[in-house]
Amino acid sequence: MSDAASLPGALSFVPISGIPEVRPGDDLAQLFERAVAAMPNPSLQDGDVLVVAQKIVSKAENRYVELTEIEPGSEARALAAGCGKDPRLVELVLRESSEVLRVAPGVLIVRHRLGFVVANAAIDQSNLPGHAGERALLLPMNPDASAQGLRLKLQQRYGVRLAVLVSDSFGRAWRLGVCGTCVGCAGLDPLVDFRGQPDRSGRSLQVTQLAVADQLCATATLVGGEAAEGRPMVIVRGVPGEYFADDRGAATLVRPLEQDLFR
Repeated sequence: MSDAASLPGALSFVPISGIPEVRPGDDLAQLFERAVAAMPNPSLQDGDVLVVAQKIVSKAENRYVELTEIEPGSEARALAAGCGKDPRLVELVLRESSEVLRVAPGVLIVRHRLGFVVANAAIDQSNLPGHAGERALLLPMNPDASAQGLRLKLQQRYGVRLAVLVSDSFGRAWRLGVCGTCVGCAGLDPLVDFRGQPDRSGRSLQVTQLAVADQLCATATLVGGEAAEGRPMVIVRGVPGEYFADDRGAATLVRPLEQDLFR
């Protein structure tokens, strides 16, 4: 976690339109390049952050699963009876999870294999055209690696230093609604540490850590949209240079189990 030397000034969020329906094997860097070529100011600038919707990353990486090919086990069938979900989907949730934390009508709260505590292992069935509910989409196998791969391609193409965030929409404990959340990070410190910095009264801050990557993803989700808008990439401009780092992934944001106060 980097020490905070300054707060950001004005930030701009520029949604990228014209991204087509992403298919397995598509090169997201090429899709981005073609889309921004039609924009008035297509060039990426040094210090930009590109926020990319998890869904198109998963589609490009062919993280589809056909429910017709899933045979639910006894645990999945028992949990499905408790939450009212398709046993095949519950089986997928179990395969993607390390622990089931809560079971309630319509939802399973689990600890995903990547460490995120999330509903239904973040498995998605929306915006999967032509499959009548018989297909599901998983998170990328390694979202940090996905972000890094896209970052390196774009940096080489545009000759600038970038960060790339992969964003998904998560629910939050004690709050209604979903919020854009960082699940993959490359080139940016996702958690900036203000501890030890003085407040306006000169008192040393004790606990303040800023979830920079989550906040950028949340705002980018407002700009890009959540449903049928078709803007799954957003350029963020104006992020302070000291927030950039090469060795931090989204796992930095996951609270360690020994600090989990809600179990």
